[in-house]
Order: sequence, then C-alpha cells, then structure tokens
Amino acid sequence: MELLAKGGPILWIILGLSVITLAIIVERWLYLKKIKVDEVQLFGRVKSALEKQHFDEAMAICDSHISPLTGIMKAGIEHRNEDTLGLREVLKDAANQEVPQLEKNLSALGTIAHIAPLLGLLGTVTGNIGAFGVLGQFGSVSDPSMLAQGISEALITTAAGLIVSIPAVILYNYFIRRINLILIRMENQVNEMILLLKNSMKPSSREA
Repeated sequence: MELLAKGGPILWIILGLSVITLAIIVERWLYLKKIKVDEVQLFGRVKSALEKQHFDEAMAICDSHISPLTGIMKAGIEHRNEDTLGLREVLKDAANQEVPQLEKNLSALGTIAHIAPLLGLLGTVTGNIGAFGVLGQFGSVSDPSMLAQGISEALITTAAGLIVSIPAVILYNYFIRRINLILIRMENQVNEMILLLKNSMKPSSREA
C-alpha cells in the first residue's frame, strides 16, 4: 500500500488497467481454447455425412463442436439449395458474423498496451515536477537523498506502465496472429464447402 501511495493517482489508474488487461487475456485464452477443434477430422466427418446426404447427421456433428468453422458449415448445410453465387454469399456472411466474436476486446487490449507506458511517463513527469518544485521552493536541499527519494518515487509509475504494457503487447500480437490464421482457414473453407455441398446435391449424376 505504501508503494501505491507513493505512485499517486496515476499508479492507481495503471493498476486498474492491469486488472482489465488480465481479464481480457484470460477471456481470450479460454475462448480460443474452447473453439480449437481438429479441423481435418471434423471436416472429414461432415463430408462423409454430406456425401450420403445425411444432412441432419452433418448438422449434429457441427452442433457438437463450438467453432467459427462449424458455424460456416452449418450455414452452408442450411442453405444447400442455393445456387453457387447465393451459397457463396451466405457462407461469406456467416464468416463475417464470426469476426466480431473473434476480435472481441482485442482493440481494448491494444489500446492499453499503447497507453500504459505513456501513463507511466506522465506519472514520472508530474512526480519529478513535484520533486524539483521542493528544490525550487527551498533553494537547496541539505540532504540529497530526499531529492533522490522523490525522483525514485516518481519513476515507480514508469516501471508500472512498462510492466503492464510489455505482456499486453506480446499477447495482443499473439492473439492477432491466431485470429488471422483462423480467418484464412475460414476463407478457404468457404470454397471447400461450396464444392462439397454442390457435389452432395448431385447423387443421380454419379449413379447414372
């Protein structure tokens, strides 16, 4: 508590941002873990069901896995009677609807990563102004350690800002990279689903 008192109100703000940062990181980590699926195996099971025209079975397989990729599959199965152009639009819309959930709170995490060191610097500047203000008021300080103590206390906020910012930047970039890979796979899956659904709707051509 003594350290927090020395850091002043800006240190309390940085502490609040650290709590928000931790909450976002934990929430995003758990979300990405929840939607992680074996895509190759899942797509193979759905493909097998669609080739047999077991559409309800394919939907049940998708329902058993929570993932943006299964969301695209379900949309495609539900609108399988659309023409190719219409089906492509449906699948793209389904993919776009998953984006907000994938990117949830990441803009806040990126903002905190950028402003935390700036707040720390602001706290240091205001702290130093106060420390040197004492020097200007009394003309001189008989004990230099008093001035050094004031400056060291001012630097607390800079250290706190960096402690919050560094992991926030690292994990923000990690989450963005994971999400970009998911978005690329979703884009590829749109094309795969179109081919799969159109082929599954033509059993007579294979039997002829």
